[in-house]
Amino acid sequence: MAPTYSSLNLVLLGPPGSGKGTQARLLAERYQLPHISTGDMLWGEVASGTGLGGEVQSNLGRGELVSDRVMGGLILQRIDRDDCARGFILEGYPRNVGQAELLDGILAELGRRIEQVILLDVPDDVIVSRLEGRLIHPGSGRTYHRHEDPPKTPGVDDLTGEPLVKRDDDREEVVRDRLRVYHRHAAGLAEFYRNREQLVVVDGRLAIARVAEAIDESVAAQVVA
Repeated sequence: MAPTYSSLNLVLLGPPGSGKGTQARLLAERYQLPHISTGDMLWGEVASGTGLGGEVQSNLGRGELVSDRVMGGLILQRIDRDDCARGFILEGYPRNVGQAELLDGILAELGRRIEQVILLDVPDDVIVSRLEGRLIHPGSGRTYHRHEDPPKTPGVDDLTGEPLVKRDDDREEVVRDRLRVYHRHAAGLAEFYRNREQLVVVDGRLAIARVAEAIDESVAAQVVA
């Protein structure tokens, strides 16, 4: 049975490959809330073949962040849907203080706020090792890991049965570049939410179940019965 609450808007942060997607899916299932993955949204645009998708693919292929203009628009459209009325699990956004302030403005327009920000802390060398085993479903952006979070059937997506692939931006040199971009903003962003007493740091090196347990204990304190 899912816990009861009146409003639960959560943000999951962390470096690429830290397990944000896996933990966001677990939270979404437990609290019956939509999982909003910026990565899934962006790769969905790429798969759609639109002009925006081409712009996104160019950025991601170089390990660069997508512009705040693009991300802000995508986030606003998604959060304003009916399925987010009771809350949401937002994964991988914001990535810098400017985006955090933009997100505040978006939520204020909707009469809402973030209840808690969960940061998964994982060293760079662990990230590089993890991403060597990551697999993705191109049509949806769903991610798996060969060892830590494998699909039910090796090499294929759980929902569609379609083949999984290894992303170009999971190559070590691109991962290192992405981590450099992440660290450029990570400390300031963490401090932004720490000063507002919204930040909870979880050791993302732990087993998936242990990480989920630590997150659930923290989130449970925010649930309004």
